[in-house]
Amino acid sequence: MTQTATERALNFSAGPATLPEPVLKQARKDIWDIEESGIGICEHSHRGPVFDNVINEAVADCREVGSIPDEFEILFMQGGATLQFAMLAMNFLKAGTVADYLDTGVWTSKAIKEAKKIGSVNVAFDGSVTNHDHCPSDDELHLSQDAAYLHYCSNNTIYGTRYEHVPTTNAPVICDMSSDIFSRAIDWSKHSMVYAGAQKNLGPSGTVLVVIKKSLLEQCDGSLPLMLDYKAQASKGSMLNTPPTFGIYLMGQVFKWILNAGGLSAIEQRNEAKAAVIYDALQGCNGFYSLIAREDCRSRMNISFRCQTPELDAIFLETAAAHRMSGLKGHRSVGGLRASVYNAFPFEGCEKFAEFLTDFADNNG
Repeated sequence: MTQTATERALNFSAGPATLPEPVLKQARKDIWDIEESGIGICEHSHRGPVFDNVINEAVADCREVGSIPDEFEILFMQGGATLQFAMLAMNFLKAGTVADYLDTGVWTSKAIKEAKKIGSVNVAFDGSVTNHDHCPSDDELHLSQDAAYLHYCSNNTIYGTRYEHVPTTNAPVICDMSSDIFSRAIDWSKHSMVYAGAQKNLGPSGTVLVVIKKSLLEQCDGSLPLMLDYKAQASKGSMLNTPPTFGIYLMGQVFKWILNAGGLSAIEQRNEAKAAVIYDALQGCNGFYSLIAREDCRSRMNISFRCQTPELDAIFLETAAAHRMSGLKGHRSVGGLRASVYNAFPFEGCEKFAEFLTDFADNNG
């Protein structure tokens, strides 16, 4: 199943973001009538056989896509990644313990702020010292002894950085993969929990994927409200209450699309090629553009850059909009420009954008 550039605008938004066209076309059909049931997916009971098929297939396809071992539970939850900031600390940051956090940008800063409301936090890396231009190497970390867990974010949408390697620690590792989940292979031997808001690489906003080790679930002691207890959620197969049925359905369709596209190996190769086209264009314009992230840890999902002046940035956005290119404004905390090219963003769109970058530099340099 190939990606195609159609008459639709090129969507460079950091999230909610572009979805695979075949998934959108299937969803258009299934919103009206799924599995010839005469009822749309948004109207089906979560206790009925049609939705049973939807969620069971979504779990199985998710496991296959990610090569997720049996010792991990797969949960579909609500509240997005932001709720996870507090929830994981509520479950695993017990009194008398400390958790290590690696601060590589806005979202990790928010995760740290939420965790500090729950318990003791050690900021083992503070990226603000270098304006969050890179992800740390192991020798930059100041880890605690016997930490309850280490939390990091694999890809930072705002600054356009990503980890090339999982941080080394003796503690359980918990990772926010919201912006690069299933864009490359995941080493499950080095993680105890991974979570990801769906709206960047998996589906619609408001739904979150949690993949968590069964052994970590045993730390949940039942003292929390049920909706905030991972073990309680797992015991009910993500259906402790009425689940986000459409979000689960659409994620399931994205999993099928990834499998049909050749799996994570093929997806990763395409992502490398897509990003290279844009990075090469940016660096081939004789200094007209400057990149925010350090070269050794540049994201393949979010490419953050600037023109020579804020005035040129504004002209860039205006000119791009005239070419039906949307979502290129940088995050308000950083400014500049940002092109987000998640799994579903077409390769042809990256080529068209690279040509635009060159032409804009030639015309405004």
